[in-house]
Amino acid sequence: MVAIVGASGAGKSTLLHLLGALDAPSRGSISIDGRPIAALDDDALAELRNRKVGFVFQFHHLLREFSALENVMMPLRIAGADEGDARRRAGEQLERVGLGGRVHHRPSELSGGEQQRTAVARALVVEPAVLLADEPSGNLDHTNSERLHDLFAQLARDLELGMVVVTHNRSLAGRADRTLVLEDGKLTDTDVREVVP
Repeated sequence: MVAIVGASGAGKSTLLHLLGALDAPSRGSISIDGRPIAALDDDALAELRNRKVGFVFQFHHLLREFSALENVMMPLRIAGADEGDARRRAGEQLERVGLGGRVHHRPSELSGGEQQRTAVARALVVEPAVLLADEPSGNLDHTNSERLHDLFAQLARDLELGMVVVTHNRSLAGRADRTLVLEDGKLTDTDVREVVP
């Protein structure tokens, strides 16, 4: 797990968008799972994002009219998985994030922390090569933030999942294997205590 820290406006979210193939770089190159993304057409980029990259944003972006299970199933259904397989895999991921008993609840019936853990399950259900998270605990209280931070550290360890997390939170950055600061367009190694208040 790599944490990226830096001042507001330094370009941290833009960097995540580049890493996740949501934006194209004006120079340099990006490869995901060994594939350079510059040579891919729009369909191939969409498939790469859907199958190799998991995204977790500050806002959960869950669909209100669907249950937690249906929200987590969505990427699989879009990718063409049959409903039974999608349901099984979504249930497994909700169990993994501690929401096995909340699968039929809609987002409005879930706490903020549960909504965000549902979003994590949705990102994991495609078994991505990398998980990208942009201020994932930015809207949570201290208790739910800490629970989410523990979950990220456990996922990185247990799934051997590559993870890049943009955060201002010292606790989350402190759980990362490596912390980089983005300043003046450059990433440098740092001690998290020096840059996160």
